[in-house]
Amino acid sequence: MTRSIQSVERATAILRLLAGAAGPLRLSEVAGTLGLAKPTAFGIIRTLRDAGFVHQDQLTSDYSLGDGVRHLHRSGIDPHDLRSLATNWADALASRTRLEVLIAVPERDGARIVHHVFRPDDSEQELRIDEVLPFHATALGKVVLAFSAGIASPSPDLERYTRRTLTQRAAFDVEMSRVRERGWADEHGELTPGVGAVSVPLRGFGGLGVGAVAVSGPLERVFHTVGAPRDGIVAATASTAAAISRSLGVHA
Repeated sequence: MTRSIQSVERATAILRLLAGAAGPLRLSEVAGTLGLAKPTAFGIIRTLRDAGFVHQDQLTSDYSLGDGVRHLHRSGIDPHDLRSLATNWADALASRTRLEVLIAVPERDGARIVHHVFRPDDSEQELRIDEVLPFHATALGKVVLAFSAGIASPSPDLERYTRRTLTQRAAFDVEMSRVRERGWADEHGELTPGVGAVSVPLRGFGGLGVGAVAVSGPLERVFHTVGAPRDGIVAATASTAAAISRSLGVHA
């Protein structure tokens, strides 16, 4: 028989204790009630606090149940917070790759762009904030669908945008398996002819996907003629995603 994980049992017990308490509890009360050493109780409570499941009063240091428990159905991050945290990293990625940078969060029908850095050249470009990209035809959409919780798969009838759009559900399922296995997605003119992209997930506390970052531009500037991403593009996008994720609470 598989043994239960003690730390998870203790964290669950602490949450139940706080949920049933008449008011905030001191660390000593939590530890004493559950028969835990104070350092053990503190380590678990601190982790739960960082995840938003426990609230610590700034004046008394007492603990109570946090808003994160009531909002467990919300797996995402506030788009304004994400944009604020990601701005400097996105600007640097655009300068490094000479491509436009897009950051998106999950929506019911696709990936909604919340931050857009123009490609650093003289080409004509339009701001794409709040544009919702389809799951099946974009790198951002594929990553959001693959790594975010609570996102329903698109309907079996996949809309065709270009001759390269995946419209067969079996082929799309294979593509999604490939995205999850390698940890990033690509886009080869599937939404807009001649436009390519590479996207990597953004992760929040605990590693849950909360969005995605992508670099995008003309196909020949994103990919080699054989179809593989140009040297350094995936690595640059992944390192940017890791840096943004660390600012969201991920401990690498």
